[in-house]
Amino acid sequence: MTDGNQSKYQYLVGICANIMTISYGGFCGWPSASFVELQSKDSPLETGPMSSSDVGWVGSIICVGGVLGTIFCSWFSDRYGRKKCMLLVALPSLIGWWIIPFATTPTHLCIARVIGGFAGGGIFTVLPIYTAELAQDHVRGILGTVLMLTFNFGILCAFVLGNFFTYDKVAWILSSLSIVFLLCFPFLKETPQHLLNKNKIKKAEKSLKYFRNIRALSHEWPEDFKFELDKLKADVKQNDDNDESNAITWKDINNLTTRKAFLIGIGIMTLMAFSGCFAMLNYSANIFKESGSSLSPTLSAIIVGVIQLIGSYMSTLLVERAGRKSLLLISTTGVALGHIIFGVYSYLDVLGYDVRGFSWLSIFSFSFTIFIASLGLLGLPYLIIAEIMPPKLRSMGSMIGMIQLWITTLIILKCLPLMIEVLGMHGMVFVFAGVCIVGIICIYMFIPETKGKTIEEILESL
Repeated sequence: MTDGNQSKYQYLVGICANIMTISYGGFCGWPSASFVELQSKDSPLETGPMSSSDVGWVGSIICVGGVLGTIFCSWFSDRYGRKKCMLLVALPSLIGWWIIPFATTPTHLCIARVIGGFAGGGIFTVLPIYTAELAQDHVRGILGTVLMLTFNFGILCAFVLGNFFTYDKVAWILSSLSIVFLLCFPFLKETPQHLLNKNKIKKAEKSLKYFRNIRALSHEWPEDFKFELDKLKADVKQNDDNDESNAITWKDINNLTTRKAFLIGIGIMTLMAFSGCFAMLNYSANIFKESGSSLSPTLSAIIVGVIQLIGSYMSTLLVERAGRKSLLLISTTGVALGHIIFGVYSYLDVLGYDVRGFSWLSIFSFSFTIFIASLGLLGLPYLIIAEIMPPKLRSMGSMIGMIQLWITTLIILKCLPLMIEVLGMHGMVFVFAGVCIVGIICIYMFIPETKGKTIEEILESL
């Protein structure tokens, strides 16, 4: 059987599962597409136009929901399964979308954002684990990068829809994605590894057969399939007293390999937040306006969304060719370079130099930064964490990494206005560039290459 035939259902699951990622991407892109309408004098809210403080809270409070969703879904997915957890997060996603059309105050929008953020925390915690556990080594990287590809596609959908429809109609349209997911996903399988962890050996065999597209009788199983199944069984402790045998102990955590895996996870999530890419996206309309561009804020946002999507698509093509570490190094280096170019342009403008002839440079450097970040820095950390964590600690590792990301992102979004006021736009961008330079050194020294390696080989390289 060819690798393509074996991988067919793995790709199918990747597509179906990431319908929820498209929905969450739309949830993250919705503010940029809707704040212009909500801040206008014709705001549909009963409280009138939203203030800058309201915008700040509605935009950033999604991180609070993200933290809650990360913690709850990490526990739920380990106890009840990855598949059930994915089905569960579709409900808060749907509720979050449905609150928006009926919102009459910024508080109602904040509630919707917290609930939607809860779904996002679950998606970004559980989905990388789900795909890492069901995928073969040569497919794992592609399925991992599809997460950011579909997320950015969701953002672009929100930008485009926001250009043609009111904010409440956009919510109704994008809420349909959660319904489609709930109709499709129940027919898919739980991961073999989780079923083995729960001592459900027969179901694990059926699950692995499904994901490897094996239709033969048991005595006709291919040798590579039997080898993989035996290896999974050997890696997972099988015991009637299942809960105790699989309980995480201090011994599991207190060893050099595990500590290094946790530090790498926390480090790359911190780098992703403090690289400034999320911050730059929130100020995309301001940057285009500052450069002298005549493009409307909505059209500017659509351009940014297209650039993100192209970068994410390139990442899916390159991740199994260039490798995770190489792509992450290239991406982080490019982000640092883009920040430096934009910072120099802004600083010269502040000093009074005539830079009108180079106004295109700010647009180019910003677009380049978003593109190169989408190529690796904004997507690969989720995949790398899922790959470097020992299977028993994978959910905990993803949870801690995501909590770190949510907290640092919240800090960045709330502190941005103060940073710009104190340091100026150029000073803020130079700080982000400095963080990226430190990140380049740490990636080169500490992060192992995981392309095409088994979990055991990855852990040995730590």
